[in-house]
This record gives sequence, C-alpha cells and structure tokens, in this order.
Amino acid sequence: MLNISNNQLNKKVSLETYSAFKKVHTSKYSKYFNRFLGLFALILIITLFLPWTQNVNGNGFVTTLSPSQRPQTIQSPIPGRIESWHVKEGDYVKKGDTILHISEIKTEYQDPLLVERTNEQRQAKSRSVTSYQGKIKALQNQASALMNERKLKLSQAENKLKQSLFKVKSDSMDFKAAKTNLDIAERQYNRTVTLQEEGLKAMTDVEEKRLKLQETQAKFISQENKLLASENNVLNARLETNRITAEYSNKIAKSTSDRFTAESNQYEAEAQVSKLENQSSNYTIRNAMYYITAPQNGYINKAIKGGLGETFKAGEKLVGIMPANYDLAVETFVAPIDLPLIHLGEYVRVQFDGWPAIFFSGWPNASFGTYGGKVVAIETFISENGKFRVLIAPDTKENKWPKNIRVGSGAYTMALLEEVPIWYEMWRQLNGFPPNYYKPHVDNVKKNKS
Repeated sequence: MLNISNNQLNKKVSLETYSAFKKVHTSKYSKYFNRFLGLFALILIITLFLPWTQNVNGNGFVTTLSPSQRPQTIQSPIPGRIESWHVKEGDYVKKGDTILHISEIKTEYQDPLLVERTNEQRQAKSRSVTSYQGKIKALQNQASALMNERKLKLSQAENKLKQSLFKVKSDSMDFKAAKTNLDIAERQYNRTVTLQEEGLKAMTDVEEKRLKLQETQAKFISQENKLLASENNVLNARLETNRITAEYSNKIAKSTSDRFTAESNQYEAEAQVSKLENQSSNYTIRNAMYYITAPQNGYINKAIKGGLGETFKAGEKLVGIMPANYDLAVETFVAPIDLPLIHLGEYVRVQFDGWPAIFFSGWPNASFGTYGGKVVAIETFISENGKFRVLIAPDTKENKWPKNIRVGSGAYTMALLEEVPIWYEMWRQLNGFPPNYYKPHVDNVKKNKS
C-alpha cells in the first residue's frame, strides 16, 4: 500500500487484528517464497544449459515423389466439339479407357472418307512414279543404243578416212612417178630438138618426142587431179567423223536431258507420294484423337468442360485426373539464408495439417504426432515466393506416413541441425543470427542416401 495520502489509514486502524495481515507478514511464508524463488532460479539456470536442436522451419504441402504421379489435366491436341461423356466425376478409370468422344469442327477434316480419298491420291501418284521409272529406263536404253550407233558410225567413218589416206599415199606416189616421167619426156624432147637442129635427128623423131611429151603432160595433170580428189576425200571423211560425233552427241544429250527431266518428275511424284502418305497417317491418327482416353489408372476429379455440343480449342483443359498409385512426398520452401544448411539425405520432421501433434522444435525426441522424412531434392533456382523448393520423401526407417493424407494437404517441416545449449539459441534468436553452418559427415550422408 502506498502512503501518499494525508489521511494515512495505518495510523488510524490497527492492521494486526486482521488474519490476512498475519498470514502475509509471517516469516514462515517468506521463507517458503524465498526457497521457491531460489529453486526456480536454479531450474532456470540448469535449463539454459540443456541441449537444444537447431532447426530450419518450412511450410509446404503434400505432393508426389514422381512427376508422373501428380494430379494432371487431360487436353485435346485438336480443337473439337464434345459429343458424349463416358465417365462421371469420381469414377475410377484404367489406362486407355475412353473418357469422352469429340467430333471435328474444322471444315478441311469433316469429310468422312478423307482417309480413303487420300489413299487413292497416293496410289495414283505411286503409279505415276512407276511410269516415270519406266520412262527413265527407256531413255537410258535409248542413250545406250545411240552410243552404240555412234560407235559404229565413227568406226565406218574412221575406216573411210583410213582408205582415203591410203588413196592419197597411192595417188601421191603415182603423181611423183608422173612428174618424173614428165621430166624425162621434157629432157628427151629438148635433146631431140637439139639433135634435129644439128642435123643428127629427123623431124619425125622430134614430132614423136613432142607427142610423147604431150601424153606425159596429160598423164601428169590427170594424176594431179586424182591426188587432189583423194585429199578432198580425206577432208570429207574427217568432216563426216566430226559430223557424226556432233550429231550423236546432240541426240545423246537430248536423251540424257529427257531422262533427267523424267527423274526430276519422278522425284517430285515421290515427294508428293510421301506427302500424301504423311497426310494419310496424320488423318488416321487424327481420327483416333476423337476419343479422349485415360493416360494412366486414376480417378476422375473434375470435368472442366461439361455438357454436350460445347466446343473447345486445341490444348484446352477438358478433365482432371488423379493417378491411383502414387508415392507421397512433401514439397517445402526454405529461405535463402537457410539453404546452405540443407543437404541431400538429411532427416526432417514433418507435421501434417489435420493430424494432431505435440511438437517441440528443439527436442524432437519429445515430440508426438510427427513423421520422419528425408531430403531427396533441392531446387537450385529460387521460386516465385522468394524461397528455395525442397522435396522430402518418407523415411523408411520410421513409421509410415498416414494413409489418408491427400495430395495438396498442408505440411509443416523442420530440418534438424546441430545441438546447442538453450542459452546460445536464445542469444542467437535475440541477435537475429542464422543457425550454425552445418555440414553432415560424409559417411552419414552416404549412409542416409543408401
């Protein structure tokens, strides 16, 4: 009681007469209270030196260990219109079961005989390819025949050229002989004229020699004409050889050009056949896409597109499915400052939403209702929430995770680090320091991974 009033009550009223005053101001209770304070201080001091397990907290949700086991939506690779549903929400479907039937909405694919007509076009083009192949073979035979004919013609022309060359040699020799005879006749005529002038020869001898000279000159001129004619025949034979070479070269070139044109047309027809085969295969595959089937065993979660006659675009979500068989995992997020403290194979305690638990973060052995996990993946790039994603799988050495947990449920995780005194942890928390840098022993990590 504060005695700040001018009217002090303790001076007017005696407090010893009250039982409450007697109980409070008794030395016995003061002694007990002091013992209590001492014991509390002792317990507090001892508690400060108790071991405390540092940890990294994270909030996440339940997911699956394999990406193929996670909830997914089924899309149609082609646009269409819903014709009929074969399932309802909550149904169990096996892989390959038909979920819904759709129809075509694009005009270029609405022909019911599109595949058959495309196959007919492909067959017609295939026959065209066969025709071009026959034409190419005929042109090749034609070119071979022309080459053989050119070879024979050139042989004939070369033989004629050789005959002409031999004729030139023969006529040349006759020409030289005629020239020699002419020279002899001229000398005899001149000698006879000289002797006649001297009176040693008669005039008749001169006339005989003149006649013989003229005959020799005539033979010389005739032999010269034959030689020129033979040389002309040589030129004609050479011209004929060149003409045959040029003529058959043009014919062979034209045949080769026609063959190349036929080959080009053949390749173009083959390309069109391949294109039609591709179109036929695409149309066949597209027809199979009119039935949307289940990619794996699972349960139909939600029909995103409902009703009949509703149209949709390619790649638009139609229905959601949850795989029937999956391995649970927890996807949690840690702050960048705590990322160096997380290692593959480390143990983590997990608390699931909706499952009662008494959790002491610093004393995991005294916790109740938590389950063991092990780090199996650490994301190397920061997520949109500014934290790093960590994937946790169940610890096979501890109790199994609850069977009724569903994918998407919330989860609270704690990665256990080093043990430190409580006073050190309080000092660290008050100063805002991160947990001690922790790197597990190599043998322990290998053992955890195994």
